[in-house]
Amino acid sequence: MRFFDSSQVHGALPYASLVPALIDAHHRDVDLSQSLLQTQPSAGGGEDIFLSLPAWQRGHAMGAKLVTVFPHNELNGSGLPSVQAVFVLFDGANGKPRAVVDGTALTLRKTASDSAAGSHFLAREDCKSLLVVGAGALAPHLAMAHLAVRPAIRRVAVWNRTASRAASMVRDLDLPGVELTTVRDLEAATREADLITCATMATEPLILGKWLKPGTHLDLVGSFRTDMHECDGEAISRSSVFVDSPWSALEDSGELITAFSEGTLSREDIQADLFDLARGKHPGRRSGREITVYKNGGGGHLDLMVAGILLAEDSSGPAG
Repeated sequence: MRFFDSSQVHGALPYASLVPALIDAHHRDVDLSQSLLQTQPSAGGGEDIFLSLPAWQRGHAMGAKLVTVFPHNELNGSGLPSVQAVFVLFDGANGKPRAVVDGTALTLRKTASDSAAGSHFLAREDCKSLLVVGAGALAPHLAMAHLAVRPAIRRVAVWNRTASRAASMVRDLDLPGVELTTVRDLEAATREADLITCATMATEPLILGKWLKPGTHLDLVGSFRTDMHECDGEAISRSSVFVDSPWSALEDSGELITAFSEGTLSREDIQADLFDLARGKHPGRRSGREITVYKNGGGGHLDLMVAGILLAEDSSGPAG
């Protein structure tokens, strides 16, 4: 059995090879088991959480991401993050444990490559400008992943409510040949961008549909509750809407759930998911002026796919 720490995960999964491998992995069906969430009162007040996210590709692989959320960690001087995770991968043919993977690094890689897979099919090939909305831990990975599939991008702008965090991200990013800048005027930056990726916790829309120019691709990553919205209803109604899977994206995305309830979008209006796109059941972008939205809802199946890719790509070190 192999053990992969954070540096090994990032080192073995460059986006240039990970994104096409993830697309290819969507040719195999996935069975998802119901996630299990357990809570206990925290010693520091509130609740501690233990979450299990299983997935199974029958006859091929199965696994589960195990996540702990201990909010008091960041307040008690322990130096531990509040959210920690591991992924455990098993052989789907015989049940043998194959790998234990750092869950935080795996989540960053799979989430960014999920969004980039959407851009592979939906963003214009001549995209020149990328706007990153949000400057958290995921944001630089989104920038790198999108550039891996749209290498014509020459300008990356970063917007964040806290300007210093955007500036820090720009300083740390290493994207040769690309102009990196921070922006404060989100409307102006949105109107200019060819590709927009959002990774925020916003509950009030940040991106307005009236700002989107023809041909824009909008990647929505942040929302995972019905009260969260990174864009408004007009952005949805003006766009051809795609999702990564028919599971979490359609059940937990505030932007889509609100559009369903208001009648501006129906489930039948969803153009395709990533399985359909990968299998050629939908052509993806159909014109240079089409506005497209891709809702990255995530899911345990993506962790399973990326862990499998990691194990296949890695050939260094002795088995543990």
